[in-house]
Amino acid sequence: MILLLRAALFVAGMIMVMQGIGFLVTPETAADSLGAAVGDTRSLAVLRADMTAFFVVAGGAMLWGAWQRSGGALVVSAMLLSIAFLGRMVSAFADGTYEGFWLPMLLEALFVLLSLLGAKMLPVKRSGLQSLGV
Repeated sequence: MILLLRAALFVAGMIMVMQGIGFLVTPETAADSLGAAVGDTRSLAVLRADMTAFFVVAGGAMLWGAWQRSGGALVVSAMLLSIAFLGRMVSAFADGTYEGFWLPMLLEALFVLLSLLGAKMLPVKRSGLQSLGV
């Protein structure tokens, strides 16, 4: 079970990091894949800075958490993705829905669930000299 959870977190983290790299390298293509429009150089800068940061930090925290069995890193990922999920939910109620609006919400909810499960199940309790790396 632990191995499957770590593998799922690793795959989810890689998806997030690759999406973030996509926003850094080709923001127009990455924005189009999410249904966002690029208007001018200001919007390109926002996509490169903010979206890259969000995806790379959330995905990187998943990768680190799975690799190092770090519950703290996985909580960071869960918090970021929970806020994104909440933002989508508010938008669905305030602005209405669009075709396929549920898919990103489903992925965010799944990644939050994986991160919280990992935060609870993965950390290894260490004592004495082991906690110092000895």
